[in-house]
Amino acid sequence: MHALLAELTSGDDVRAENSIPAIVELGMTAIPALLELARAEDADSRWWAVRALAASPHTRTEDLIPLLSDSTPEVRAAAALALCNHPHESAVDALSRSLFDADALTAGLAGTALVKIGSPSVPNLLEIMKGAPMGVQILALRALSDLRDHRAIPVMMKVLNEESAVLHYWAQEGLQKLGLDMVYGKP
Repeated sequence: MHALLAELTSGDDVRAENSIPAIVELGMTAIPALLELARAEDADSRWWAVRALAASPHTRTEDLIPLLSDSTPEVRAAAALALCNHPHESAVDALSRSLFDADALTAGLAGTALVKIGSPSVPNLLEIMKGAPMGVQILALRALSDLRDHRAIPVMMKVLNEESAVLHYWAQEGLQKLGLDMVYGKP
């Protein structure tokens, strides 16, 4: 394991990526070492630890959630992407908070992970639509559109009266995906 972790943190992206299948083959025995590496001082080492955790079917969602709060945006984005591979409703609250992340990639990936989790994400996304900043509302509405949940219809209908063309677009997309693709407009 020590040699594989040395490859993972070598600073050479090709060597690091090539070490991941062998680390994953170690199964559960690799997870504690990767979690320890995810707490390393070096951000690049933390990123590669998260990348390897994302690839392992043995990674638990609960182990990835704290990584959404990393001090480095790249690690937070990697954690959100890892949660796309390990979606579970236990991550809904943390991912909902990550929609507010200053890093656009992290916020967007958090929205994607919420979609992967599915219907347990809907109540949080609907709550976000009540007063979050516009950029966060766009991410939430995009996720609601992809989720195709009828609970979002009132929010989508309300958004059609908003000034934002982007919100309007995602509301129309969501309604169309729900089979409500009527023409909404003023004569």
